[in-house]
Amino acid sequence: MTTPPIGELTSRARDVFRMVVEGYLETGAPVGSRTISKFSALNLSPASIRGVMQDLEELGLLAAPHTSAGRMPTDSGLRLFVDGMMQAAEPSIAERAEIERRAAEGGPIEDALAATTAALSGLSACAGLVMVPRRELVLRQFSFVPLSSAQALAVLVGMDGSVENRVIDLPPGVSAGALGEAANYMTATLSGLTLAEAQARIDRDMAAGRAAIDAAARGLIEHGLAVWSEDSRARPVLIVRGQANLIDGAMADLDRVRQLLDELEGKEEIARLLDSAREGASTRVFIGSENKLFALSGSSVIAAPMRGLDGRVVGVVGVIGPTRLNYARVVPMVDFTAQALARLMT
Repeated sequence: MTTPPIGELTSRARDVFRMVVEGYLETGAPVGSRTISKFSALNLSPASIRGVMQDLEELGLLAAPHTSAGRMPTDSGLRLFVDGMMQAAEPSIAERAEIERRAAEGGPIEDALAATTAALSGLSACAGLVMVPRRELVLRQFSFVPLSSAQALAVLVGMDGSVENRVIDLPPGVSAGALGEAANYMTATLSGLTLAEAQARIDRDMAAGRAAIDAAARGLIEHGLAVWSEDSRARPVLIVRGQANLIDGAMADLDRVRQLLDELEGKEEIARLLDSAREGASTRVFIGSENKLFALSGSSVIAAPMRGLDGRVVGVVGVIGPTRLNYARVVPMVDFTAQALARLMT
């Protein structure tokens, strides 16, 4: 069923619809006709309000979870409300200050991203998400730690103090001496280069025969750089914070929460969803069954692209929570966080 434009609803229908949606978003419970009649200024009887609700239900905007219950908005109803009726509330001075403070924290960029995402999660009572392209790491030091005769832990330290580890498979018969020789060569030769520059340097040195190392160490160097380079190209940085917020206040619907937490474990799917928000001119809202990833858990995602001074998208930030979100408050908060992180990234 196609959702009707808000302009096609009568004034009475819009008023009743708004009260049902706002009441549901505030309480999480269906809203009855008597509640609207008692607490609104509509001057309508419960019977008249039930008639309007029935019309809205036939349009696919409201649903009755039980025969004797009130009404609650459908996903289509929430979409109509968000796009056509919602009055956004800008973040408070304290909320803006908290987001900016966390974005300005020093240290590796991923720490600041994680801290800001955690702040957004706490302020919105949702799980916070941020996805950025993996930055070009500038290399400082390498080491190899033997784990067994067949595997070693390759450790890379960046100029910004970040540390990355990879478990790599070793060719048969590689000695501890070869591990040390490879690490020393990489640190001495490649320090100050990005991964792409380091790969090109190694390729040139190997081809020209300038690498004064044995065959075993040469294989370790080539394999280690290839693992890091491939991983860096294929995988963006995706940070999720505040999953515990999804459990608070949802004890009556633990199956939905478990489903959502399972979905958050599939970070590749989450990354694809966030990536679809990159081309948006502003904050995008994905509501419940509109996205098949969250159709079962009944969840909403609010995501905003982070744009640098040149207009280029440098990442996406957002939140995920139940469809019963305070959209009017959270949408501007996500947008403000995107602006704060964009300044951090550029």
